Amino acid sequence: MNRRYDIDALRAFAFGLLILFHTGMVYVGDWGFHIKSAYTSEFLQLPMLFMGRWRMSLVFLISGISLALMMRGGSSPGLLMWLRTKRILWPLIFGMVVVIPVQPYCEGVMRGLVEPGFAQFLGHYYFGYDWPVDAFTGKTVGSHRFTWNHLWYLVYLLAHTLFLIALLPILQSPWGRKCRDMFNGLSGWRLIIYPAVPLLMIMAALIRKFPVEGDFIHDWFRNPIYFTVFLYGWWIGTNEAIWRELARLRWYTLLITFVAFAGYIYFDNIISENELSWTLFGIWPLRTLYTWCALCTILGWGHRLLNRPFRWLPWATESVFPWYMLHQSVIILMAYWLIPLKLGALAEPLLVLTGTALGCWLLTTFVIAKVNWLRPCFGMKAVHNSCNEVNIPRAPHHVNARATAE
Repeated sequence: MNRRYDIDALRAFAFGLLILFHTGMVYVGDWGFHIKSAYTSEFLQLPMLFMGRWRMSLVFLISGISLALMMRGGSSPGLLMWLRTKRILWPLIFGMVVVIPVQPYCEGVMRGLVEPGFAQFLGHYYFGYDWPVDAFTGKTVGSHRFTWNHLWYLVYLLAHTLFLIALLPILQSPWGRKCRDMFNGLSGWRLIIYPAVPLLMIMAALIRKFPVEGDFIHDWFRNPIYFTVFLYGWWIGTNEAIWRELARLRWYTLLITFVAFAGYIYFDNIISENELSWTLFGIWPLRTLYTWCALCTILGWGHRLLNRPFRWLPWATESVFPWYMLHQSVIILMAYWLIPLKLGALAEPLLVLTGTALGCWLLTTFVIAKVNWLRPCFGMKAVHNSCNEVNIPRAPHHVNARATAE
C-alpha cells in the first residue's frame, strides 16, 4: 500500500488554517464572533473571505479522501461504522463537556451577562441554568444549552461518514461505480467545471431558504454542500489518474481561482451597495467556481510538493486532532486575558496567535500525549507497551507515516 504523505500534510495545513481563521475572527470588523477585540479592522474582511469560502470544504474533502484510504483495508461496513463512531463521537462528547465550556464562560463574562467565577459557571452550565438570551452564542444541544461551538465539524463528519457507509451498496453497484469512474475520468476544463455544477445547483436551490447557523438538524444548505465535497474526496481518494491531472492543471486552476474570486467580489460589492437581485446570477457561479478551483489548486500543488516523508509529518499527523479540539478554546481564553490589557493592534493578535500555538503544543505534548486515557478523548490512539509508557508525538529521524482518517 503506497503512503500518501501529501494527504497527511494537507490535513495539517487545513486544520492549521482554522487556527489562523478563528484568530482572525477576533479582529475582523463587522463580523460576529464569540469574543471581539477593540482592535478590529474591516481590512481583514477580504483575506478572511478569501479563505472562508473554501476552508471547511477543504476539510471535508480531505476527510472523504482519508475515509477512502482507510477503507482499502477491507473492513466490513458494520465494523467501519463502529470504528468511526468510536473515533469521532467520544472526542465530541468529551470536548463538549471539558474543552468547550471555557468559550461560553469567557463570552458571557465579556458581554456582562455571566458573573465571573468559572466553577460557579460550570455548575450552572451542566445543570440547565436559564441563561440570558444573549449570554453566549453558538448552537445549543437540547434544553440544557450545552454548546459544541467549533466542534460542529465532528457532528457533521460523523453523520456524513455513517451516511456514506450506509450508501455503499449503491455506491459500489454498477451504476455507482460508473459515476465514480466518470468523475475520476474527468480531465482538462471538464475537471474544472463539471464537479462545480452540482455544488452550484445546491447553492441556487437552498442558500436563500436555509440560513447558515451551525444547526445540524436544520442545516439544509451546508449539509448537502459538505456531503457532496466529502463524496468527491471519497471518489478521488485512491485514484492515481485524477491526482496526476490535478497536479498537471495546478497553474491553470490557480489562475482561475484568483480571477473567479475577483469576479465574485465585484458582484458581491454591487449587491451590497444596490441590493440588485440579478447579481446573484453572477455571485453564485463565481463563488462555486472559486471554491472548487481553490480546492483543485490545493490538491494539485499539495500532490506536487508535499508527497514526501517530511520529518515533521508524523508529529503533525498525530497532533492535528487534539490541536483542532483545543485551538478555539485557547484562542478565546488568550483573547479574554489580553483584550483588557490594551496592548495594541499589532501586539495583541500576535500574542493571541503565539499563545494559542504554544498552548496547544504544551497541552498536546506534555499532557494529552502522556496520559493514556486522555489520548482517545482527543482523537489519538491509546498506546500500550510493556512499560506502560506513552510515546510523546515528535518528529523522528526516520518517517513512517501513513494517511489516516481524522
